[in-house]
Amino acid sequence: MKARAQDPVGRPLPRLEDGPLLAGAGTFAADWRFPGEIHMRIVRSDRAHGELRGVDISAAEGLDGVIGVWRAADVAEIPPISFRATKYKGLEPYRQPVLAVETVRYAGEPVAAVFAETPGIAEDGAAAVMIDAAELPPLLDASDPPEAFDSAHDTEAAVIRKGYGDVEGAFRDAHDEVALDLAVGRHTGVPLECRGGIARVDPDTGILELYGATKRAHPNRNQIAAAFGREPETVNLFEGNVGGGFGIRGELYPEDFLICAAALRYGRPVRWIEDRREHLAAVNHSRQQRHRIRAAVDREGRILAIDSEFFHDQGAYLRTHGVRVPDMTAGLMLGPYHVPAYRVAGHVRLTNKTPAATYRSPGRFEGTFVRERLLDAIAARIGVSPVDIRQRNMVPASAMPHARPLDALEVDVVLDSGDYAGLLGKAQDAIGWPALNKELARRRADGERVGAGLGFFVEKSGLGPTDKVRIEIDGEGRIEIVTGAADLGQGVQTVMAQICAASLGVDYALLSVVQGRTDRIDEGYGSHASRTTVVTGEAARLAAEALREKLAAAAAPLLQAEAGELEVSGGVARKDGASLSWAEIVRQSGVPLIAAEGRYDTDHMNYPYGVHMAVVSVDGDTGIVTVERFLVAYDIGRAVNPLLVAGQLSGGLAQGIGGALFEEFLYDDSGQPLSLTLAEYVMPGPTEVPRPDILLTEDAPSPLNPLGVKGAGEGGINAVGAAVASAIDDAIGRPGAVTELPVTPRRMLELLA
Repeated sequence: MKARAQDPVGRPLPRLEDGPLLAGAGTFAADWRFPGEIHMRIVRSDRAHGELRGVDISAAEGLDGVIGVWRAADVAEIPPISFRATKYKGLEPYRQPVLAVETVRYAGEPVAAVFAETPGIAEDGAAAVMIDAAELPPLLDASDPPEAFDSAHDTEAAVIRKGYGDVEGAFRDAHDEVALDLAVGRHTGVPLECRGGIARVDPDTGILELYGATKRAHPNRNQIAAAFGREPETVNLFEGNVGGGFGIRGELYPEDFLICAAALRYGRPVRWIEDRREHLAAVNHSRQQRHRIRAAVDREGRILAIDSEFFHDQGAYLRTHGVRVPDMTAGLMLGPYHVPAYRVAGHVRLTNKTPAATYRSPGRFEGTFVRERLLDAIAARIGVSPVDIRQRNMVPASAMPHARPLDALEVDVVLDSGDYAGLLGKAQDAIGWPALNKELARRRADGERVGAGLGFFVEKSGLGPTDKVRIEIDGEGRIEIVTGAADLGQGVQTVMAQICAASLGVDYALLSVVQGRTDRIDEGYGSHASRTTVVTGEAARLAAEALREKLAAAAAPLLQAEAGELEVSGGVARKDGASLSWAEIVRQSGVPLIAAEGRYDTDHMNYPYGVHMAVVSVDGDTGIVTVERFLVAYDIGRAVNPLLVAGQLSGGLAQGIGGALFEEFLYDDSGQPLSLTLAEYVMPGPTEVPRPDILLTEDAPSPLNPLGVKGAGEGGINAVGAAVASAIDDAIGRPGAVTELPVTPRRMLELLA
C-alpha cells in the first residue's frame, strides 16, 4: 500500500479552533444550559484555622426559593477527594473533605452548600448561614517545625528523598563550597475563565453527566464514579471550550462532587459558577518553596555534588496530585548539568493556606530558579562568566541518551537527546550577546540600572504510559478523529488533524476532531504534562495508518487488486487507471463507517530544553523592574506546527514574568488572605510583557517516537524567574542579590537600600 507525499507536519498552519471562537460560538462552562436548573452557592470559612463547633442553617433554610442547605453530615457518604496514582504512601489522612468536618483549615474552605432556584437566592442563603468556629493559631511558614494536623499526624505529610553518589566525599574533597538560601513565592495560574460546571442525570439513561470538565475527563470521570459507588460507564464528562487551564483547572475540587451529589439527590440539573474572589481564595495555589542548597565545586567551577533541602508549602490539604510538585522539583532539579553526586530532601509541609497543586511547569519553575541561581553564584565565586560556567558543566551531546539514577512522576529520568551547548551558542548569536552586554555596560556608565541574564532549563514531556485514538470515515467521506485528549486552548484539534492528514494525504482542514467527551471514547488520559502532541499525537498517527490499511483491504476486492498494490491517499484508492473514493469504498462495504484505532505506549518521558535570556531595567525611585527584551530559545525535537509552538512559548513568558515580578498570594498573621481581587493579586499586562524573540530549533529529535516530537506547553515559563533574577543582579552590579521571587517593587527597593 502506497501513499502520496503531502505532509502538513512542520508547517505553521492556522488553527482550526479559531473560527467558532471568533464568531462567538464557543461553549464555555457557563454556556451549558438545561431546563429546571438549581443553583449552588458555597459557604466558606472566614477563619484560617478553627475548631468547627456548629453551622446554623436555619435562617437560610427558611428563605423562599432555597431548596436545601448541606453541612458535612449531609454528605458523609462522599469520601475525601482521592489522589491520582502515586507511589507515596501514608498521604490519605491529608485529603480534603468536600465540606469541612470538625476543623476548618484555611480561609475559603467550603463549610456548607446552599441550593436554590436562582443565583441570587442561593447567595442570600449563603449569607444567612452562620459558622461557629473557635479560632486556633494558624501555621503559615512551611519551614517552621511541624505541628499537629490531627491526633495521629503532624503537618509534615511526606519527605521526598532522592539521590546518588558520594555526596559527603565530594564536599570533603572539593576546592570550594557555594551555599544559598532561596525562596519562590506563592502564585498560580489565573485563567480568564473561572471554574464552573453543571451536573445532571440524563432522564432517559440514568447516566450522571458533568458539563464543563477540563484537562482530564476520563480520570476525573473514574474518580467521580468511585466516589458515588457507580461504574465508570454510568458517568459521562463533557468538555467545551476552556478559558485557560495551566494545571489548576481540570483537577477535582469539592464543588465538582457537590453538584454531582445534588443532581443525584434532587433529580434536577445543578449549576455552579465561581466568581473571581472565590477563585483566588479556593483554586489550587502553587510554587511556594524555600530551598537551602549547596554545591561542591573544583577549581574550574565544575560541580562535584549538590546537596539540597527544601520546604514545600502545600497549604491545608493534599489535593488530587498528591505530592507530584515537590517530587518533580526533586527529580528534575539537575537540568542540563552533569552532577556526579546528588542528595535532596523535600519536606512537604501543610499550612493554613489554600491547598496547592500544579501550575504550568510545576516543580521546574521553582527548581530552575534555584539551580540557575546556584550556577550564577558559582560563576561569581570562581570569577568566570555565567555562560562559561554553564558550558563547563553541561552534559555533552555525545553523552546522549543520558540516564540519571533518579525518577520523576514515577518514571526513570533518561535525557533522550540534546545538544545543550549548541543551543546556548545559537541563543547567544540570536540575541547578539557580546554586543548586547557592551551596550548595557555603556548604559550603566551613563547611570542607568540595566542588565542581562540567562537561565538554562530542561523540560519534561510525553508522559505515558499510553493513549488511544479512534479515527473513522463515513459514506459521505467525512473523517472524524476521536481522542480523550483535552483542548485547553493549545490547538489540540489542529495538531491532531495535521498529524492524521500527513498519513492520509488530505487537507487537514477536512478533518474534524472530537475531544474531551467520555461518551465518545472509552479511554483517555487528557492533556497535562506536555504529553498530548507526543503521546496522543503518535496514537493518532497510528490510527490514521490503520485506517489506510482498512480502506485498502476494503477496496482491494472492489478494484480486483491486492491491498498492498493500492495507492491510498488524498481521498481515493487507486491502481493503475482504476480508482474509488473513500466514501464509495465505505458505501460499497455495506457498513455505516470504517473505523480504526491507534495506541501508543511509552515507558519514558522525553526532554525538550531551552535557554531564556532577559534584558531588564530597574527604576531606583520606584523599584519597578521593566523587562525590555526577552529571548526564548527552545529545541522541540520536531515542531508539528511552529506557529502554535511560538504561541505557547509567548503565553508561558507572560505567566513567567508574572511569577518573577508581580504575582503573589500574601497572608496576614492570622492567616487571612490579602490577595482576593485583581487589584491586590497583581498580574502583568501587555505593557509589562515584551514581544519575545523566539528561536525554535529542531536539532535533537526524540528517538522515542517516530515523529521525533517533544512537548511545547511549558518551555516558555520554565526559566523566566531564573533569567530575570540574573538580569537584575547584573543591572544593580550585585551578583547573588536576588534570592526570592517575585521581585516586587518593595523587594527591589529593599535590595537597592
